Amino acid sequence: MILESGAKARTVNKYLGKGWIVEACNGHVQDLPSNGNRKGRSKAMWASNGDDLPDPPWDWTEGAERVVNKILNKASQKGVEEVYIATDPDREGEFIAWRLSILFSQFPVIKRVTFNEITKTAVNEAIQNSGEIDVNLVDAAKVRRFMDRLVGYRCSRFSKSWKLASMGRVQTPTLGFIVERELERDAHVPIEYHSVHVESDGVRFNVRFHEKDDGDAWTDDSGKHRADRTADTGLAKDAFGALGNATAIRIISVKEGKTNRNPKPPFTTATLLQAASSTLGWSVAKTSNVAGSLYKAGHVTYIRTDSTRTNSEARKKVRKYIKSEFGDNHLGPGALGPDAKEGASNIQDAHEAIRPSRPEKIDVDGNADELRLYGLIWARFAASQMSHSIRERRDIRATVDDLKKPLTASVSWRIHTGWEAVYTKYQGDVRTSPPKYSLEEESVWNISKSEENPLMVTDETKPPKRFSESSIVQAMKKAEIGRPSTYVSTVSKLSSRDYIKLEGSSLIPTDKGRMMWLDVVPFYNEQVESEGLFTPIFTSKMEDSLDGIESGNIGGSEVWNGFVDEFRSMHNRALERKREFPTPKQLALLESRLPHLKEKRRDELLLGKSISELTGDDARRIIEKLYDSNEDNGHLPPSNKQTDLIVKLSDQIGLSLDATLEKAGVTDLSELTGGREGTASELISQMIDMSKDLPATPPQIDLVNKLSEQHEIPLSEILIIAGLKDISEMSKTDASLIINEMKKRTRRSRSS
Repeated sequence: MILESGAKARTVNKYLGKGWIVEACNGHVQDLPSNGNRKGRSKAMWASNGDDLPDPPWDWTEGAERVVNKILNKASQKGVEEVYIATDPDREGEFIAWRLSILFSQFPVIKRVTFNEITKTAVNEAIQNSGEIDVNLVDAAKVRRFMDRLVGYRCSRFSKSWKLASMGRVQTPTLGFIVERELERDAHVPIEYHSVHVESDGVRFNVRFHEKDDGDAWTDDSGKHRADRTADTGLAKDAFGALGNATAIRIISVKEGKTNRNPKPPFTTATLLQAASSTLGWSVAKTSNVAGSLYKAGHVTYIRTDSTRTNSEARKKVRKYIKSEFGDNHLGPGALGPDAKEGASNIQDAHEAIRPSRPEKIDVDGNADELRLYGLIWARFAASQMSHSIRERRDIRATVDDLKKPLTASVSWRIHTGWEAVYTKYQGDVRTSPPKYSLEEESVWNISKSEENPLMVTDETKPPKRFSESSIVQAMKKAEIGRPSTYVSTVSKLSSRDYIKLEGSSLIPTDKGRMMWLDVVPFYNEQVESEGLFTPIFTSKMEDSLDGIESGNIGGSEVWNGFVDEFRSMHNRALERKREFPTPKQLALLESRLPHLKEKRRDELLLGKSISELTGDDARRIIEKLYDSNEDNGHLPPSNKQTDLIVKLSDQIGLSLDATLEKAGVTDLSELTGGREGTASELISQMIDMSKDLPATPPQIDLVNKLSEQHEIPLSEILIIAGLKDISEMSKTDASLIINEMKKRTRRSRSS
């Protein structure tokens, strides 16, 4: 059996015992080429015939070849006949399983097994119900990769004109939320207000200054009326003075009622990240890591889920505990989220909510962080099966002598604990008894005076709160632009790209982040015929399409081809718009170079325009002329054509870009110099020479064989043209020599 992590493999190995080999592949084993000397690592997309998805070269991930070969050798030596692939039960897990099924195809039987919890029962049931690789899940994973690759490669290249690191299909719209919130904060105009209150027996009485239809009623930025606030300083001071002179509050009226507080459904990935942030003060990365450890140890179910449904057996176990510990009156119908229809609590979903694997266990073995998070997960699951809590509530209207405005207060006390019985450690003090003073009309409550009682507060409205790590995840979830597997990595990417920074718990866009969203993204988002590429609407639509592939409702090739057409149209429009204006990079280059030219030459290049009046095409024309004329080349950066060719040649030769740049004594493309005599040109010449000794490409080999057949000349005779004995010795240069010579012979034979 092959699992993803060593921790999971060790847990499962304890359950399976003799007769089994349990190994870990350590996550993804093969993926699109992207690192080091991988051929094709610079390609944005691969062609397809329209009816099928592209078939790119799937390359080994870092260290995976050694791991897989070790497992293959061990399995062969032990005479293994059956291979059970038990990677994670989601889209990415299925993709890993698909690659493993191909790599292990030498074995007679390959089976796919999935389980949402790592328990002995779940593992054995999975083995009994083993199946095949889910091709729909695999296709969804492929299309997601192809989309991300195309957007990432093409748009990131586009953004380099602003010297920005990258753009991403999900990360860029998420950045938009953060930047737009910051713009709202920048535009916020504070509104001053006064409030006055007094306390008695722990109950806070607020002065009610204005009714909603009063001409001077106070409203906040959004137009929301707040009766306990006023902009009238004199009115507030008069109220404060009256309370300061008073010794007691007289009750005018009391409205009775009850309030129920319902338990929340079990955790999804998003709600777990939110709760751990607000309750434990953890970052999303820490929560994800600790939750992953709990899952791998078999303590909780799979942690990447949008579902609030749970296994009926698990519910029975926790309800048995609730009944014995708190009584029948603490059992409830079961709380579900919007993903589950009302009354569907007994349906077992393929993807459960996050819950304890053994609900009867309140504690598990683990470190302090694991115990804290497990306790929160257990409490949330147990609470979801409990009754609502009940509070008596009284809405009070009161007054004091000489006060022209009424006082209002609300007081409540809990009369039935319900689900809060398992949440005591996560709650503050809860009032469980009524006030000591009478709640009858005309009753009198004494005021205990102090420096802060009564109190007049003068303040102003605050700008909207910045997003925190957990609240941005909630925003992604609400806009449907993320999935449980991408929440944490998206925030991490934005931070590592220097688009956002974390101050305290707040996410703040950097200057680069603002530039990306405000200067670059509009080229793609301000589209005439459709939603923009980086709008939440378009991104959500693509996520829905991936879900459609996963469920079998739409074919992967249909989604992919449609996306390519839409992207090509948006990208081309962005390029057209970009040509209308110089990029910051072009402007900086012109502003630094043109002043050093002679006035006559400068006028020839500018054609009567100032730099600020230049179009993008003007800027490109001038820069190309500077390159072609070799003017100031020692200071010009390499052209886009030069840098693109260097990347392409690196890929063909099989060198990493770092290794290529090292040959020129630099560490970044921007450190090269442009022009015919620049270091970029020298490096390109050097690499072209290196590429000549590379083995012939498959198309070259095919063409040489084809020419041999067409001319009815033995291959051995054709190879003599390049002084070769065998086609395996043929280099790219040899192939070019042979092909050119054979084409000459063809032309001569036709002319004769």
